[in-house]
Amino acid sequence: MALHQRDTGGRGKEKEAELYADDAEPGAPSHAIGRVPPWREQLTLRGLLVSAAVGTMYSVIVMKLNLTTGLNPTLNVSAALISFVMLRGWTQALARLGVAVRPLTRQENTVVQTCAVACYSIGSAGGFGSYLLGLNKKTYEMAGTDMEGNVGTKEPGLGWMIGFLLAVSFVGILALVPLRKILVIDYKLTYPSGTATAVLINGFHAPQADEVAKMQVNGFTKYFAISFVWSFFQWFYSGGDNCGFSQFPTLGLRAWKQSFFFDFNLTYVGAGMICPHLINISLLLGSILSWGIMWPLIADLKGNWYSADLPESSMKSLQGYKAFICIALILGDGVYNFGKVMLKTIWSILDKSKQNNAKKEEDILALDELHRNEVFIRDSLPNWIAILGYFALSVAAVITIPLIFPEMKWYYAIIAYILAPALGFSNAYGSGLTDINMAYNYGKVALLILASTVGKEHGVIAGMVGCGMVKCMTSISADLMQDFKTGHLTLTSPRSMLIAQIVGTAMGCVISPLTFFVFYNAFDIGNQNGPWKAPYALIYRNVAILGVQGSSALPLHCLQLCYGFFAFALVANLMRDFLPRKYGKWIPLPMAMGFPFLVGASFAIDMCVGSLIVYIWHKIDRSKAVHMVPAVASGFICGDGLWIFPASLLALAKITPPMCMAFDPTY
Repeated sequence: MALHQRDTGGRGKEKEAELYADDAEPGAPSHAIGRVPPWREQLTLRGLLVSAAVGTMYSVIVMKLNLTTGLNPTLNVSAALISFVMLRGWTQALARLGVAVRPLTRQENTVVQTCAVACYSIGSAGGFGSYLLGLNKKTYEMAGTDMEGNVGTKEPGLGWMIGFLLAVSFVGILALVPLRKILVIDYKLTYPSGTATAVLINGFHAPQADEVAKMQVNGFTKYFAISFVWSFFQWFYSGGDNCGFSQFPTLGLRAWKQSFFFDFNLTYVGAGMICPHLINISLLLGSILSWGIMWPLIADLKGNWYSADLPESSMKSLQGYKAFICIALILGDGVYNFGKVMLKTIWSILDKSKQNNAKKEEDILALDELHRNEVFIRDSLPNWIAILGYFALSVAAVITIPLIFPEMKWYYAIIAYILAPALGFSNAYGSGLTDINMAYNYGKVALLILASTVGKEHGVIAGMVGCGMVKCMTSISADLMQDFKTGHLTLTSPRSMLIAQIVGTAMGCVISPLTFFVFYNAFDIGNQNGPWKAPYALIYRNVAILGVQGSSALPLHCLQLCYGFFAFALVANLMRDFLPRKYGKWIPLPMAMGFPFLVGASFAIDMCVGSLIVYIWHKIDRSKAVHMVPAVASGFICGDGLWIFPASLLALAKITPPMCMAFDPTY
């Protein structure tokens, strides 16, 4: 295999040159890459250590996102970049010390990224900011102790959380292993996030891309340092409620009272740089509609629409309108997309069956595809092992879950695991077509069905537990297929990727609960007047109450408003899909509009700032922006995310910031 040799001499530089052994162009046919290392060589000790580091870092970031706004952008590309940065730093450092190291390959990079993503994905699918947190006493009280059907609590515990995740997470991995060839090769699903990650990794390991990779590494390092130092600097001024730069009234005090201000949160600036412009604009429109118009108007009706004696946190007061209208938007968007993806899935399956015998036009593409398919099939896990493993894990889960949650009867768990392969296939197929992971919708459907079936005594608890089972299974299945698509395009063995997925999931089942408890003990999680609102815990509990109690759970006139916003979500999606492209592309996304209804507007402004940075950068230097935006965004996210560690330790040690910077009117 040809080596990419550097211009400078010296033994250290020679060793450094050996680290980049791929000689193909980023877009070259796969058979031109050269020798593909066997699957055992793709799994390395350094890869495992880097995966643990990246997975832990991103678990902190995902947990912060879960417990502040509940918005989780796709971080696969960012994780691939960080994995490459750490692997490259490791190998270059050893090479300069004269230590012989194994060449860094795209396959190892892919395996590390897969393991890291599997690890931090548990933080999102595991329900720490939604269905599991919604079981605690604080969320029970916020939902209303007087609410009929709001019965049952379970306080967070490290032991039972780890046990629950171990019971439900691995089933999703094995559910679709026998179908991976059908989804990736036979149907040729695009899996946009997986494809984008593969393009990035292939670009990193192409010789002529070395300068671009160096520029990205330097950009990430620079903005990581800026973000970390800025977060550290802000801490000194945040010694009290509503203090610090995060409460700076950038748009004036009246706007600040309605949560309209830029709070200097670089995590959300970075997330805004990653998310499409339309998502950020939709967030801003939702903020203006809710906090700028609706909530002030409904607040003026206090004493008319709802009792003036009710506390603000009561679901029968303004908080109820915020929560249930947000739920109506999310459910409306979910119902539409669920139906759309199902219809598109059925149509695509029927259409693909007609095209199976279609002849390829270009021999080079046929050869390229055959080579990728050969590598993808060569190290396949026998189907009988996957089926037996799925059966054994399902039996273990059916036994374990009722022990943790007596409200969740064993026969409901059996039904869930019988349906799991079909639900997982549907979600994985839809994700491959649209890049939309519909796990949260499958989870909410299970939540409503179980809550209404079980009844008032145990419906809330059983509904949220069943929701967690379905959401975990379907989410992990779709994520695994995204990673398999990445592996297919980078010529990575599916066996090494499956092992990486299992190892990463096992790490996530321990790392995510530990990370959650650092946050839970250090910060006031669930306080709707603070930064750690954890809005989806309240939303999921209210959905369960709605399933148990029906529309009587809603405050006055809230049902009519919910109908209106549910219909708006359907109409907006229909317009996006059926209007001409030049008009439809401007229709806002109802799901994104719903996020600020309960959370506030400040994070939407942060994300719009990120979008503005990307827009201006593309106007000034498009070619550089294409390469540098992911690196800069990752630096912002990771630097601010890493500061959570020392901030949490300081909070646990009862060390408070020395100053409080606050703002008051002069009149």
